[in-house]
Order: sequence, then structure tokens, then C-alpha cells
Amino acid sequence: MGTKKSRILPARVDSVRRRFEHWRRTRRSLSRIPEPLWAAAVEMAGTCGVCHTAKMLRVNYNALRKRVEHQAAAALRKPEENTVTTFLELAPPPRVGSCQCTLELEDDSGAKMHISLQSAEAPDLVSLSRSFWELRS
Repeated sequence: MGTKKSRILPARVDSVRRRFEHWRRTRRSLSRIPEPLWAAAVEMAGTCGVCHTAKMLRVNYNALRKRVEHQAAAALRKPEENTVTTFLELAPPPRVGSCQCTLELEDDSGAKMHISLQSAEAPDLVSLSRSFWELRS
């Protein structure tokens, strides 16, 4: 003679199951499961598994599985609140006004180069002066 083993449910699981049963007794026909109940079912599936939760709560397995997968994907996209930023790029402050200066280069042979800057952005003065010095060598 087989005996039926009674399964003792944790208080949280039993609470969710009772909430579903209460909703089924009091709902209007063909109404959808409310989001708070789905959220509780998804949380329960995280501890008990999707298949076991779907059987205990008498909900559609595929609908519950999709909600669990959606929540997992959303958790991956959302950065954690406790993460520490390791790199922060700061943009240089904008320049106010224009740069006006004169640069004069002269080598030993008397060759001269005169550079007059009157714009907000300076050219590459290092390579410009290097080309002057190397041309004379």
C-alpha cells in the first residue's frame, strides 16, 4: 500500500501559492494574471526552478520561462549599483578667445622661418619645426 508523502513548503512558497489561489477565486473570467503575481512567480522560479514553480502555481510553463529569461537579460543590461568606476574621461575646457602668437626659427646658416598663429587651434609645431631643422641638415 503506497503512502503519499506530504511535501512541506517553505512559508514564502506557500504564501505565493495562496496568493495565486485567492486570485483565481476572486478574478473576473479571462482576466490576466496581475504583474505582482508574475513577479512573485519569477522570484519563486529562481529558487525552486521554472518547471516546479509552474506546476505548483498552475501557470503556463513557457510564459513563466520567458519572464524568467527576460528578467535575467534585464539584470545583465542594468549596471550594478555597487560598481566602482575605474576610468572617467574628462573633456578639456573650451578655449576662450583666440591664440595669437609669433614663432621665429633661425638656423646657423641664416635661414629663417616665421610662423604667425591667429586661430583657436595650434598646428603641430613640433613636426613643423623638425621639418625646418631637418631640411637644412
